[in-house]
Amino acid sequence: MTRILHVLDHSLPLHSGYTFRTRAILKAQQAAGLEVRGITGLRHAAEGPACETVEGLTFHRTPGEPSGPVGLREWREIARLADAIVALAETWRPDVLHAHSPALGGMAALRAGRKLGLPVVYEIRAFWEDAAVGNGTGQEGSLKYRMTRALENRVIAGADAMFTICHGLRDDLISRGFDGGRIGIAPNGVDLSLFGEPPSRDCALAQQLGFGEESVIGFIGSFYDYEGLDDLIAALALLREQAPGTRLLLVGGGPMEQALQAQARQSPASAAIHFTGRVPHAEVERYYSLIDVLAYPRKRSRLTDLVTPLKPLEAMAQRRVVAASDVGGHRELITDGVTGTLFPADDPEGCAAALAGLLRRRESWDAMRQRAQQHVADNHDWSRNVRRYQDVYHLLLGRSSNRQVSAAA
Repeated sequence: MTRILHVLDHSLPLHSGYTFRTRAILKAQQAAGLEVRGITGLRHAAEGPACETVEGLTFHRTPGEPSGPVGLREWREIARLADAIVALAETWRPDVLHAHSPALGGMAALRAGRKLGLPVVYEIRAFWEDAAVGNGTGQEGSLKYRMTRALENRVIAGADAMFTICHGLRDDLISRGFDGGRIGIAPNGVDLSLFGEPPSRDCALAQQLGFGEESVIGFIGSFYDYEGLDDLIAALALLREQAPGTRLLLVGGGPMEQALQAQARQSPASAAIHFTGRVPHAEVERYYSLIDVLAYPRKRSRLTDLVTPLKPLEAMAQRRVVAASDVGGHRELITDGVTGTLFPADDPEGCAAALAGLLRRRESWDAMRQRAQQHVADNHDWSRNVRRYQDVYHLLLGRSSNRQVSAAA
């Protein structure tokens, strides 16, 4: 049985879009007959044993904590993780190392792969220098930004095969001069077996929140600046002029939470804006049941133009109506008027107009939901998408480990 060791930044039991994608990949590979494990670097910030099984998946931890000045600290992290991979390979002998961004893990996998004589696959889920800009911890063009990109370029050049999660990321790599023939796409996906019929409206929760029969626009996720929730709050007052009584439900939290709450208090529609704070993962479905339209008003930036988010796909898989800004990442997932509604990014008036039009066309929702769910089944089902990896693994294992192969088959 082929063994794949996934090299990760962090993993379950932590909950994030990153860990949920990892879980989906590993579960689908297990179902396809592969033997898989994960190993995390020093940034997995969760208490637990050195080897941990979560939801039937095995994860190994790299001991220690990041230390030292910027630059030296990262090289120490790479060295620690590379040593941990080599040590694990002495007892659990993988056939392929599959590293996932950021580049710290990719570089560690390259070092370990050379020492062990194993092929290395590197997968980019986002450019982490752009993600840092998006979440307010970095600045475009800064020294750290350029160093992060340079390190990633080294990993890409050294890997035996490459994957990205979407066309935006792949096209950007090609523009840097990398061969598109060895960069495959493993798009964000969902495990359709987890989604049945959407749950009926949770009347008890609606009563608790003071909701009646009004239309509800909702967002469930992390409150980062690039998510554009300030535009959604600004759009609500305009929307209520065309669709009186409409409410906005914001579920989650994050760096922008206090600023968004302050903005909401100043809004003429303040009484119709509801913040729940973070809710337990097991409770999220209750809030989904109250939402008529899930809105994703991301602002335009390199991050949002190049990266496809997971949340809209999960909503579409659950046969929910979605509306999103027309940034590149959303355009890869949603066809306007067919599988959802797109509206101009960074434009509260355009957002309000699009949402008002969608609320007026409720008779079209069932067909839109069906098309959206079918789109996900045809293009984003992990049970199908996982085959893209297997084809590349087989090519790598059939050739010498230092030859770069095409990932585009």
